[in-house]
Amino acid sequence: MSWQGKNNGGGGPRHPRSELEELIQQGQEQIKQMVPGGSQRSSIVIAIIVLVGLAAWTAYYTVPSDSVAVIQRFGKYLKEVPPGLHFKLPFGVDVASIVPVKRQLKQEFGFATPGAQDAYQSSRGDGKQETVMVTGDLNSALVEWVVQYRISDPRNFLFEVRMPRSTLRHVSESVMREVVGDRTVDEVITIGRQEIETEALAKMQLLATKYEMGISIDQVQLKNINPPGPVQESFNEVNQAQQEKEKLINEARRDYNKVIPLAEGEKDQRIREADGYRLKRINEAEGDASRFNALLTEYQKAPEVTRRRIYIETMQDVLPKLQSKIIVDEQTQGILPLLNLDTLNGEKP
Repeated sequence: MSWQGKNNGGGGPRHPRSELEELIQQGQEQIKQMVPGGSQRSSIVIAIIVLVGLAAWTAYYTVPSDSVAVIQRFGKYLKEVPPGLHFKLPFGVDVASIVPVKRQLKQEFGFATPGAQDAYQSSRGDGKQETVMVTGDLNSALVEWVVQYRISDPRNFLFEVRMPRSTLRHVSESVMREVVGDRTVDEVITIGRQEIETEALAKMQLLATKYEMGISIDQVQLKNINPPGPVQESFNEVNQAQQEKEKLINEARRDYNKVIPLAEGEKDQRIREADGYRLKRINEAEGDASRFNALLTEYQKAPEVTRRRIYIETMQDVLPKLQSKIIVDEQTQGILPLLNLDTLNGEKP
C-alpha cells in the first residue's frame, strides 16, 4: 500500500521512508548537540533510544471487547488473551492475532452487501455462478442464501484449517447443492424452504466440526429463489395460481368454521330440549299413573270415604278460582236480592 506524503515545494509526494530518514537525521543532530563526545558515542545513544522505542512500541497491544487474542511465541501457540490492554515480548518474539469470537459473521451467496469489509463475506467473482443449481427433477433454480456463523474455537480457526473462511464458502456451496438436488423445483421454490434451511444447517455444522474449523454456524437463511430467466414468467404464473388456490381454500375454511359450529350448536340445543321435554312427559305420566294406582287402592279399601275425600279435594281446587259464590239450601224456594254479593267481593256490578 502506498502512502501519500505532504507536498514539498510544489514537488510530488514523498515516500514515507524519506520522511523517516529526515526525522532520524533531525533526532541525530539534536542528540549531537545535547551529547558531547563525538559522532560514535552519539550514534550508540541514538541506537539505544531507537531500540527502546521500538521495544515499547511492539510490546503492548489492545484486544477489542468482542474478540480475543491468540499469542504465538516464535510461531508456536502459547495462550489466549481476553479483551483489554496487554503486553508481550517485543521485536516479533510474541505475535498477537486478534480473533472476533463474539461477533456474528456472515457469508452471502449470489449477492453482496455494499460496503462489506470482510473479503470472504461475498463471492470474489461472478456471484450468479454459484447460485445456479440443479434440482432433483433435473430442473434448474437460482438460489441465494446467507450463512451466519461465529468463531467458537480461535486455536482451531487459526491453525487447523488453512483459510477457514474460504473453506466454509466451499462447504456451504457443496451442502446447498446437495440439499437442493434432493428436492423438486416446486419444493425448492415454494414449500420446501424451511426444510432446506434446517437440513443445510445441520450438514454444514457437521462438516465444520469434522474438519475442526473452529466455527459454529448459527443460521442458514434462504433469500431469493427464482427459476431461470426463460421460464421465470411461467413459474410466477404458477405461484400466483397456487396462492389464489390457497386463498380460496382458506376462505372456504373460514366460512365452514363460521357456519358449521353454529349449526352444530343449534342441533345440540334442539336435541337437549327434546330430551328434556321427553323426560318431563314421561315423569308426569309415571307420576299420574302412580297417583291413580294409589288412589285406586284406597278406593278399594273404603269407597265412600275415598269418594267423599276426592269430592272435597276437587272443591278445594275449584272454589278458590270462582269470583262469586252463592250457597243456597236445597229447600229454598226463592231468593230476594237484598244484598249485592258482587259488591261485597270488591267487584263492580
